Amino acid sequence: MGRLGLALAPIAVTAAVLALLPPLWFGDSPYTTSLAAQALVFASYGVGFNLVFGSTNQLFLCVGALAGLAGYTTGILAERTSLSIWLAAAVGTAAAAVVGGLLSWISVRRSLGVIFTGIVTLVFSLAFTNLLLGQRDLTQGETGLVVPQAAADLAEDRVGGYYLFAGLLVAFLLVFRALQLSRAGWAFRALRDDEVAAELSGVDVARYRIYAAAVGSAMIGLTGALYAYSAGFISPATYAFERVDVRVLVLVAFGGLGTLLGPVLGAGVFAFVDERLTESLQLREVLYGLFVIALFLGFRRGIVHTAADLVRRLRARRRPAAVKEQPAAK
Repeated sequence: MGRLGLALAPIAVTAAVLALLPPLWFGDSPYTTSLAAQALVFASYGVGFNLVFGSTNQLFLCVGALAGLAGYTTGILAERTSLSIWLAAAVGTAAAAVVGGLLSWISVRRSLGVIFTGIVTLVFSLAFTNLLLGQRDLTQGETGLVVPQAAADLAEDRVGGYYLFAGLLVAFLLVFRALQLSRAGWAFRALRDDEVAAELSGVDVARYRIYAAAVGSAMIGLTGALYAYSAGFISPATYAFERVDVRVLVLVAFGGLGTLLGPVLGAGVFAFVDERLTESLQLREVLYGLFVIALFLGFRRGIVHTAADLVRRLRARRRPAAVKEQPAAK
């Protein structure tokens, strides 16, 4: 197996597992299918966020706002114009990509660090929520917006909806891996490790930061648009900061920033946690906060990196023992 085959093997295994889950596990159960589809949605959000934050250290605390921008754009255009739902979703995705690129451009021009980038994007997130509540003629405010043309077979509690988001996640993983293997991936790693050294090495910091933000925001936006189409109904709570951003940050940090499958593993684990804590939302938020503290104190690199380091240590311990045994065998 060549280098490309090894690089794509984790994605192929993930795709096979996702394809086999419905017939082997939850079958036609609408409740379990909905839980699995939502886990895939958050994993897709996580891949986009991981590209922005995990690759270039831009803390975008506006995942829900970017997804909501695309989702509401899709719903409003599908309802008030002659555009099909797919063209409306494309426009919504483009809007999210432009806004994400603009936020990155602002942070680059102002030389904002990780914390201040997070503050700027958090302000945008809060402003977007107020916009949804204020523009009732367009968004219906807290009442919510019904998205037309939603296909019943692609609803989130149907197997078709599950496979829609499974295909979306696999496509995002392929894009993420392609970027990792490209020149852009080298630039992203340099930016993540040491921005000053990367700039001295000839990396165009501004261009690659904006590039990562635009592509990652497009992923988040497309996920939000397709979720609006699949659910058939959206409201400010659908894309709320505490529902989307907190969860995405936790699952990506848990899986491992900058890793390929970190968001997938994190989404799977926290889907199980959410299902167990559905009756106690306050307890869930407290546990999420404790998870964040524990992750950054004890597992700063996430479970994927931690497991990889453990495997390397075990191999390093076995090698000296093997070397010592060779002379005795002779």
